[in-house]
Amino acid sequence: MPWSLWFNMYFGGQLTSGWGQNQMESADIRAKIAVVDDDEGVRLALDSLLFENGFDPILLKSSHEFFALGSKPDVDLALIDLKLNGESGLALAIQIRHLHDLPIVMLTGQGDEVDKIVGLETGADDYIMKPFNPRELVARLRAVLRRYGNNTTPINPQSSTGLGIRFGSKILNRTHRQLLSASGDEIPLTNAEFRLLEFFLTNPNRIIPRLELLTELGSDSSNYVDRTIDVLILRLRRKIEDVPSKPVHLQTRRAQGYIFVLDGEGEPK
Repeated sequence: MPWSLWFNMYFGGQLTSGWGQNQMESADIRAKIAVVDDDEGVRLALDSLLFENGFDPILLKSSHEFFALGSKPDVDLALIDLKLNGESGLALAIQIRHLHDLPIVMLTGQGDEVDKIVGLETGADDYIMKPFNPRELVARLRAVLRRYGNNTTPINPQSSTGLGIRFGSKILNRTHRQLLSASGDEIPLTNAEFRLLEFFLTNPNRIIPRLELLTELGSDSSNYVDRTIDVLILRLRRKIEDVPSKPVHLQTRRAQGYIFVLDGEGEPK
């Protein structure tokens, strides 16, 4: 069944249910989502889904239409299909990242492993694989927007130890899905980075093979090659280690996997 047809059939019975709408209807301003997809059926379905859940969708079918929004587009997030007609959604994402401080979420299909790895390295904030659950899509968009400062409530780090896990001077708040510095500032994490860090923190001081990490990341990364884990590890170290090239928490065990040391003791590797 074509993806766009499945998408419309799947959403047909869910768009009017109002799930999630109450979570955003009290907001004075709707977050504006630029939907860049060359499939008209998908655009229309996403238009209904996003509007019903408190967003303001802007429907676009190409990079040309996105850049026609102007040098400072009035957009809060870009939701981009990886494979646009006659062009690359990844290339568009890279251009946007270079020009704007704008969160980016990519829609991908099965078999896009290489492009996903490149996307991770160039800083896409999240990936969602088709077909996906609409509830998950809405939740992931909200999480990315929150990480960029939309509807974020500051958390007092002194009161958050009961909600999360401390390592070194940082705290992972599992309830609010936030990584906090010693001063209480949020350190932005993508969905994959958060899940990876949470898994390490709940399995400390244990060598974890790459295959187990891939399995744990599930639908986001189950079809990725090993290189994906290396990219995520590199990005995570840049955010949690004082000297990423000499990690004291997230350490490598050659030919075995990775180990997370909570107290930072032991020889950096």
